Amino acid sequence: MHIIIKNIFMKPTVGRMVYYKDRGSADGVFPKVDRAAIVTDVREISETDTLSEKNIFQVRLAVMNPDGLFFSAWLEQGQEGGQWDWMPFQKDQQLRAGYTETGTTGTAKE
Repeated sequence: MHIIIKNIFMKPTVGRMVYYKDRGSADGVFPKVDRAAIVTDVREISETDTLSEKNIFQVRLAVMNPDGLFFSAWLEQGQEGGQWDWMPFQKDQQLRAGYTETGTTGTAKE
C-alpha cells in the first residue's frame, strides 16, 4: 500500500531542531551554509492536485548564527536558500522506518 503524503512520518513541531538553508550573499563573500534552527511555529497548507493530496508544512524558525539569532518569516521545506529541511540523521531515521523522502511508504534501507 502506498501513501502519497509528504512527510507523513515526520511532521515539523514546535521545539524540533532542523536546518535553515542560508542564502549566502549575492557577491559570494558569505557562502550558502546550513544553520541550526529551532521550529517556533508550524502551519499546514494542503494542496490538492488531480492525482493526490499533499500535505505541505510551513514553519517559522529561530535560526542560530555565529553572531546571534535570526527569527524567520514563514518558510517552506526545500534545498534552496531561504528554506528549511530536516537534518541528515532525521532523514536517515525516516528511511529506516520505511518511508521515502517524499513520504511514500517503501522498503527501509538496511
